Amino acid sequence: MTALALSDLLGLPVYDSESGKLGRVREVALVPQEDPIHIAALVVRTPEGDRLVAPNLLRNVNGGVYTKARTADLPSYSSGEGMLLLERDLLDQQIIDVHGRKVVRVNDVELSLDLEAEYPSRGMHLRIAFVDAGARGAIRRLLKGIIPRHTLASWLQRIPARNIPWEFVNLIETDPARRVRLKISSDRVSRLHPADIADIIEELSPAERDAVFQTLDEEVAAETLEEIDPKLQVSIVNAMESERAADIVEEMDPDAAADLLADLTDERSDAILKEMEPEERQDVEELLEFEENTAAGRMTTDYMALAPTARVHDAVEMLKKFEGGLESMSTIYLVGENEKLLGAVPLAKIIVAASEKPLSELTVEPLITCSPEADEHEVAEIFDKYNLLTLPVIDEAGVLTGVITADDVISMLRAQL
Repeated sequence: MTALALSDLLGLPVYDSESGKLGRVREVALVPQEDPIHIAALVVRTPEGDRLVAPNLLRNVNGGVYTKARTADLPSYSSGEGMLLLERDLLDQQIIDVHGRKVVRVNDVELSLDLEAEYPSRGMHLRIAFVDAGARGAIRRLLKGIIPRHTLASWLQRIPARNIPWEFVNLIETDPARRVRLKISSDRVSRLHPADIADIIEELSPAERDAVFQTLDEEVAAETLEEIDPKLQVSIVNAMESERAADIVEEMDPDAAADLLADLTDERSDAILKEMEPEERQDVEELLEFEENTAAGRMTTDYMALAPTARVHDAVEMLKKFEGGLESMSTIYLVGENEKLLGAVPLAKIIVAASEKPLSELTVEPLITCSPEADEHEVAEIFDKYNLLTLPVIDEAGVLTGVITADDVISMLRAQL
């Protein structure tokens, strides 16, 4: 295996099977929809025009590219449709390092040149090994042709490498049509924690941000959107079609969705609400009626409630089917007629109790609540005083109208810093 920097390969002379000069390496092409790792061809500029040289036609790369080819036998290169050209599409571009969970700039690309050991007659395999996001790649390109190659190579060895394995690289393509042609997705990004995705999104330009967001599925996009700064949320949502925005908002916690829509213009908010499913729309519209800086404005309607006659096995079944956020799963509330709050049962008690145990025997005392009109400062004090994970919000008649979760309080406090 021979390591080869893209910047060293570009511009090298290319020789045919009889050591006659064909031309010079102009580009290196990858066809992601066929093979996302191995190089499909070198684009060689010849007197007869640009030609494609497949890696299996290579004999050696040492100060030049020696091939088993003749110009007449090489296919012509035209538009590069469906091809990822490494110099054009990677060098100096931003990519997402999904292992380091950050956005980095590509200074060079490290290639690996392998001889087919089992069948030497098949020639070479050329694949992408790393992208160089450090000073080594930048200096190599800056001093190429100025300092003798061997001297430069010796200098570069003293500079710490900052290589990102190709399997941890997520490309950013702002052209939707080209993104489809090249099969560029954000599958690797989608596996990150939403908070990490949010940090990455916030580092990108508006066009790059929109490009990445368009490739996330609705659930991941919703969780990520909840972690993003409110001003940036508005920018991202305004760049979407109303139908796509509605699909994402439907997956958000109702309180987070209401906060987002409240920051949009009335016209934009109405357009998104119009595209939402009736049930989700009603939940959000009810929350939009409350002042944002009150308990009602911070609460979610995604909570678990059962009748006081329910037993532990009923609670377990509800937990299995609950589609709300994990932060709302710490407590099950007992409600009577007209949804009047009667008690709260912590999840910890349910886990260790017998399946036939009545939930009414597992409630905690005292039952801590707040009114819809309570301000943010009062809510934060209650959470701190009683060390709560959730806080039920009840109206004057004692009816459970929603629940505030600890993560909402943390977000509220962060916004005030």
